[in-house]
Parts: sequence; C-alpha cells; structure tokens
Amino acid sequence: MKKTCFIIALIFLSACTAKKEKKQQSNAPISEEIYLGQKPPGLIPELFAPEIIKTEFRQAAGVFSPDLKEFYFRRRGGKYKNNALVVVKFEDNKWTESLVAERAGEPFISQDGNIMHLGRKFRERTTSGWSEAKNLEAPFDKYRIMRLTSASNGTYYFDEASETGPLRYSRLINGVHEKPKTLNIEDIGNWNAHPFIAPDESYVIWDDQREKGGYGDADLYISFREKDNTWGPSINLGDTINTEFAEAYGSITPDGKYFFFHRGYGNNKADIFWVDAQIIEALRHKYKS
Repeated sequence: MKKTCFIIALIFLSACTAKKEKKQQSNAPISEEIYLGQKPPGLIPELFAPEIIKTEFRQAAGVFSPDLKEFYFRRRGGKYKNNALVVVKFEDNKWTESLVAERAGEPFISQDGNIMHLGRKFRERTTSGWSEAKNLEAPFDKYRIMRLTSASNGTYYFDEASETGPLRYSRLINGVHEKPKTLNIEDIGNWNAHPFIAPDESYVIWDDQREKGGYGDADLYISFREKDNTWGPSINLGDTINTEFAEAYGSITPDGKYFFFHRGYGNNKADIFWVDAQIIEALRHKYKS
C-alpha cells in the first residue's frame, strides 16, 4: 500500500512539473547517440540497456560523460577477473564496448568532462583519450577512498573503505582542497559508502548497511541540505528502489533526468538500473514541504 501511494505521488508530482516547464517526458523518444539509444524509463526502475550491457556477470558503478555519449562502468567476470573499467561509445553507427583499464577504481566524471575520478586516483582527458592514472596527493592520500564525487564548486565528497568510516567532504578554497571534514548527517548509519553529491550540493545520496530500518543487504539513502546549510535526516529511498538485495552507487545523470544505481545479488553478479529522477524530487517535496 505504501509503495502504491508513493508511486501515485510521483505521478502527481511529474504532472505538476510538466505544467511548469518543458521537459522530456518519460517514454519519449531519445536521441540514438545518447543514453545508448535506450527508451527512457518511467517511475519503476528498469535494467539499463540489457542488450548492450550483458547481464551474466557483475556490471556496476555506471556513470555517463557530460555529453551522455560515453557510458563507463566496472565489469567483473568472464575474461575480466578484476574490476575492469570499460566504456561503451557510439562509433561507426553502433554502440561499441572497449576496455579502459583492466583494474580500476570506481568512476566519476567531472562536470566539464576533463577529470575522471577513480577513488584515490584520477585520470585527465587529453586529445588522445584518458591519461594514465595519477594519485591524489595530501590531504587525501591517507584515506582508502572507494568513490569520490565533486560538486560544481569543486568540493569533494568521498567515503572510506572502513566499516565505521564516515562520509567526508573537502572544500576547494583558493585553488586548494582543505583538510577533509566529517559530513554530519542525522541518523546516519555505520557502513556508509559511494556518496554522490548533487552539483549544487542540495542533496547527497549514499548506500548503507543497517541492522534495522532497511529492506535488505544495502539500501540507498538521501539527505537534503537545509536552509541553514545543515544536513537533514537520512531518508531511505524506499521499496521502489531498495529490495532484499544490495542497492548501491546511486547517481543522477548529468542532465538531471534519470537516477542510476546498481543492484548486487552476490556471487559476482550485479546489474545496472535506471529510473526517472522524479523519484528524488518527490522525496524532496515530501520532506521539505
């Protein structure tokens, strides 16, 4: 019943939004050269491009380049024994997968498209492709970072590969990142990982494993920034997104239209899903109205 009511609320919010602004509707045609040519999802998560991104192994940590023409993700299984970073691009009138690195961290691409963050490492875009991986220097070199994302103003948000590690942030001040600080979110759990910061820092999304209050292995949560710049409570994204399996690595696409995440089933098996980003806006409306 709760799930049905939430979906009805999403539909209502989507209708109201459509009256206020001209926006691409769910299930509307999409350009062949972006989003892997896929038909957009609605308010229920769908597998992303299952005919292109095969589902027999572990496909996880998916992100798009800002122009939406390159999709990066980590694949494990088959010929890839480690977490290989691969990319799917539209070349020669077809979508083609190629290897970026046989072993790589979890990707996030800066909004200008010039930096690919890979946890504690990064690559720079050059005229011939991505550079070799480089290490982040102090003050980040002492942290075992899994995922690092960046806001429009250059502030970093990242996790640490520790069961009790908090989420942290580091502002860019006069061209230099300050010493990382703990992200103070009410009711945050103990295993907090893979943060995604909104470009304007209005919300942060992460995944967490909790003994109580969740739906299963790992769930996705969100916290909205308050008017006084403090962070609101951690909010479970609900059973439209979360299941008894492990949901993780949530992010919003560069155009703000879709929410991506992956669902892990154990045994080196995971799939990438997408859903209309109105699910996030519905939560914002519910908790901040």
